[in-house]
Amino acid sequence: MENVSYGGWDNCYRLSNEEVELIVTGDVGPRIIRFGFIGQENMFKEFPEQLGITESKKWLSFGGHRLWHAPESVTRTYYPDLDPVLVQEIENGLLVTQQPEPTTGIQKQIEIKISTDEPEIKLTHTLINHNLWPIETAAWAISVMAPGGTAILPLPPRGPHPNFILPTSTLSLWPYTDLSDPRWKFGKRYLMLKQDPQIKYAQKIGIFATDGWAAYANKGCLFVKQVPIQFDGIYPDFGANFEVYTDGDILEVESLGPYESIPPKGKIDHQEHWSLFKNVPAPQDEADILDHIVPLVD
Repeated sequence: MENVSYGGWDNCYRLSNEEVELIVTGDVGPRIIRFGFIGQENMFKEFPEQLGITESKKWLSFGGHRLWHAPESVTRTYYPDLDPVLVQEIENGLLVTQQPEPTTGIQKQIEIKISTDEPEIKLTHTLINHNLWPIETAAWAISVMAPGGTAILPLPPRGPHPNFILPTSTLSLWPYTDLSDPRWKFGKRYLMLKQDPQIKYAQKIGIFATDGWAAYANKGCLFVKQVPIQFDGIYPDFGANFEVYTDGDILEVESLGPYESIPPKGKIDHQEHWSLFKNVPAPQDEADILDHIVPLVD
């Protein structure tokens, strides 16, 4: 770990091994603003006009990776995370903690551990309840990916009729979801969403991915996000544990935990495991996913 300045913020922290690096902001957050191979492009989106800002009357995306609590609400979710965070060094990583949000009484914390010899990161996202009453919410981890790539979501196991006669999953759609949009590609086993800077309007879908992973291929690299699954849990947004969102600037790969009741001074955790791979071609169809991506995830 080392202290660095980045993007106009003087107080940032860099974690690295021989292959990958990530940068955590200390002046705002909790937020991981960069993750990528050393000397190569950031896998995450950065908004240059927002970097370095510590004062604003509105919520700013900045880019990078952040922690929210579901379900989404304009008044509750978009609390501006513009205050300094406490960054503590732990074994092979960092513990990043914000002040409790005055509007919600929720405190966000992210534990980040980097592998000593692999391009892998383990994260524990924590929501702490500082209210005098219990609250029900779900942890929601959002990675804002750089433009130009393709997200991949595995569909639940397939099977032929009449051997299987009951549904196995749902597809969550937003009012602005357009299934005829050319950025979507629906296959038998996988769903793909392309980020296209030329198409400005938003698209979003949520699914319950029983395989427990989602991926993003961009510029010859593959970012994989894996999460544990609670099959008996009730998940937000009609049962989604993964969601993908895109517009003209970004594509978000989002994972969610199930709803949980947090007692006063209690907490809930949500884990993610990141992996990064080189020399992975962008998939054009399901055959490419099976040949180039599934073996890496397995």
